[in-house]
Amino acid sequence: MSLRPTVEGLTRRVRGQGFIAGLALLLAVQFTSATLAQDGIDPVTGFVREPVHVAAWPGGKKVAVSFALFVEEFGLGQGPVFRPDLAARNPDLVNEAFRQYGIDWGVARVGRLFKELGVPLSVVLNAEFPGAHPSVWKEFRAAQPKAPIIAHGMNNTSRMLPLGRGLPEQKAYIRQTLEMIEGATGVRPAGWSSPSVYSDGDTMQAIAAEGIAYTLDQMDSDIVSRLKTPDGWVALLPYPVVTVDMGQELARTKSPAEIEALWVDYVLELANEARADPSREATTVVIGIHPFVVGAPDGAAALRRVLGRLKMDDAVWLADTDAILAAAVPQ
Repeated sequence: MSLRPTVEGLTRRVRGQGFIAGLALLLAVQFTSATLAQDGIDPVTGFVREPVHVAAWPGGKKVAVSFALFVEEFGLGQGPVFRPDLAARNPDLVNEAFRQYGIDWGVARVGRLFKELGVPLSVVLNAEFPGAHPSVWKEFRAAQPKAPIIAHGMNNTSRMLPLGRGLPEQKAYIRQTLEMIEGATGVRPAGWSSPSVYSDGDTMQAIAAEGIAYTLDQMDSDIVSRLKTPDGWVALLPYPVVTVDMGQELARTKSPAEIEALWVDYVLELANEARADPSREATTVVIGIHPFVVGAPDGAAALRRVLGRLKMDDAVWLADTDAILAAAVPQ
């Protein structure tokens, strides 16, 4: 079943003023001061930001978790560096192999793993990737035909957001990104993630203007919130910095087994907080994963254990990002 009608309805709902009345139905729980702190002016954009209160997710679950696989295009000699001490070599065989392995082997492996375990997956896609790696994309999409696609700009190195060049240029860039992805995949994304999580005050207004319903650029919360831009509302799905696997591996030299422990601790502590205080509102975490990390055999093994453990917890709802938005903003 296509998610497109639902996504289009959600886009209208998120951006419409009638959304406020819908939220009132969800305010029958007691909220903490930390939750209410999300209500105010967003310091980056200057727009009104307010919490989206959710008492519980489907089935009475209290913690929504979405794993978002970043499928990215970098270009030769560009992208994540596994061995900084070797980056000056020409050719840089070690770091090129690290990047290429993630593309050629990691993307498909992650797609198969989520299919095997029956866990929803979200896909964060550079618009150039399907054209640059058509066979990889075809194999991955065969394993994940219904995974929602979140637009991630053109690529992650040479064609990123035109920051500082005005709102019209950002709107044009975002529109071109959406059109390229739709042309290559048949899906027009409802979600946005800025390349390298690098956006500015114009970006949220630009994505709202181009019909985007939600973004992963929010990295400072446990709950869904939304921004009121001059071009409409945009929902913000929490994407915590510390849960991103590539940053943990490359910047903090953590092994997949150590990242596994971090993920389990992060999610299950949210679940424990909910059990300790049933009136606590439902929380959300979108966990960023990359084929260079969880697409290697040891990374996939660690991820398999994480997914198995989270599936057993009665407070955890494993969902894709479109489903989380649909549950947070009911039609």
